[in-house]
Amino acid sequence: MEHLLVKVTGVEVVAPYTLRISFEDGEERTINFEPVLHGYYYEPLRDLSLFNQVRLDPDIHTLVWPNDADFDPATLYEWDRGTEQELSRIPYYFQNEQHQQTAVFEPKAVYQQEEE
Repeated sequence: MEHLLVKVTGVEVVAPYTLRISFEDGEERTINFEPVLHGYYYEPLRDLSLFNQVRLDPDIHTLVWPNDADFDPATLYEWDRGTEQELSRIPYYFQNEQHQQTAVFEPKAVYQQEEE
C-alpha cells in the first residue's frame, strides 16, 4: 500500500476545534477535530486554549501542538474522503466520565491492507 506524500503549508483557526488547512498543491480542508479529540494525545486538546496553540512544523510539514499531538499530513488531506487510515482505527464509542458508552462518529471507511 502506498502512502500519500503531501505537505501542509498553512493553518488557521476558524471556529472552536475547527481549522482551515492549506496544502502544497493549493488544496484546502476545513476540519472540525472535536469528534476525534480522545485518547492520550488528543484528549488534552479539548482545552481550547491548548487546541488554539496549533502550529505548522516546518520540518515535518504538518500540524503540531505543544503536547506533541500531531496528525499525518495525508490523514488531513484525505479527511473528507473517508480514506483516513488512522481515523478508521478510532473506536466507534468512548466511555464518558459516568462510564456510559457514547457514540463518537461512524468512520466512512475501514482500510484493510491488500496483499501484493
